[in-house]
Amino acid sequence: MKIIDGGVTAAKGFLAAGLAAGIKKGNTKDMAMVYSEKPCVAAGTFTTNIVKAAPVKWDQDIVYNHPTAQAIVCNSGVANACTGEEGLSYCKETAKIAAKELNIPEDAVLVASTGVIGKQLPMDLLGQGVKKLVPLLSPSREAGALAAQSIMTTDTVSKEVAVSLEIGGKTVTLGGMCKGSGMIHPNMCTMLGFVTTDAAISKELLQKALSAVVKDTYNMVSVDGDTSTNDTVLLLANGMAGNQEITEENEDYQKFLEALLYVNTCLAKKIASDGEGATALFEVKVIGAESKEQAVILSKSIVTSNLTKAAIYGHDANWGRILCAMGYSGAIFDPEKVDLYFESAAGKLKIIENGVATDYSEETATKILSEKEVTAIADIKMGESSATAWGCDLTHEYVTINADYRS
Repeated sequence: MKIIDGGVTAAKGFLAAGLAAGIKKGNTKDMAMVYSEKPCVAAGTFTTNIVKAAPVKWDQDIVYNHPTAQAIVCNSGVANACTGEEGLSYCKETAKIAAKELNIPEDAVLVASTGVIGKQLPMDLLGQGVKKLVPLLSPSREAGALAAQSIMTTDTVSKEVAVSLEIGGKTVTLGGMCKGSGMIHPNMCTMLGFVTTDAAISKELLQKALSAVVKDTYNMVSVDGDTSTNDTVLLLANGMAGNQEITEENEDYQKFLEALLYVNTCLAKKIASDGEGATALFEVKVIGAESKEQAVILSKSIVTSNLTKAAIYGHDANWGRILCAMGYSGAIFDPEKVDLYFESAAGKLKIIENGVATDYSEETATKILSEKEVTAIADIKMGESSATAWGCDLTHEYVTINADYRS
């Protein structure tokens, strides 16, 4: 597998565009489109929140009940959540306009929205935006980057990744973009993710692959403990790489799965590091667990602890907060056997051994915790399983951003 420069237009046959349609204040980019020259098999994973936005319901129907999809229309600024039948009708209207402009079936158009909950979409602006996007569609690197910028809300940076690999003697490419900064919590977050590939793979295995990697990527991310109404990850495969179609879980499938895991891990980490107001990516590894489930529970509990996140912001090696978060997680372990390390580009330091503080240097610990990416490693010495979760520090800026988000 080779990491390449790219996003959603990296794979063969995929085009993208982005622009300012006037949905958000000022001349800010707020609409994007992704289009495949050929129909795609589609897979998707969606929010576990019972309150689901209209686009989530629309996309679930297409992904689960229709054989192919060919385009994605995404707007930022208005979430189209808690908008009733009117909101769902706007999804249909958006798809209808896009289908006509692209000359594809209406049920081949996926839609996504992100932004303020409770507001109806300004369909006049959205409709005009769709019509303006179609002529701008391009397979260029620049077009993919523009699309990634156009789906941002409180994100401070756009998020893209692409890889290529050989499957069946053919070069297969996967590329993706996502947005997410706040209202982020395990089990899908206020995040939208769009991944494209030119691999030939059955719809059943595409969905199986996506569902498998989501567990170890997006579902291991938390910024603030809030699970959104709009979380959506869509994966489109158009088969234009020309490899023999992957229809069983063979070596080709494993290669594809590995590449998909890498792409979504990168996107998930980009979301965590760009958490609202964040100054550092906070990674938590739990090792030596007796089961994967135990490691997942413990790592999530640590990464979502507000007290721990605040300590990371203050570059304070307050390890008691980490043990405390492990203790109330619900997972059973022996706290008197736990070893804990902090690690970053500045080095690695054992903070506690067998549940008791080591004679570590606070100065060294502060130096390690002052980096842009900080890892806490908890070894509970019970087995061979492990899990990794990603989050960020908790800052004053997070409150500032969310106190006046609508105004």
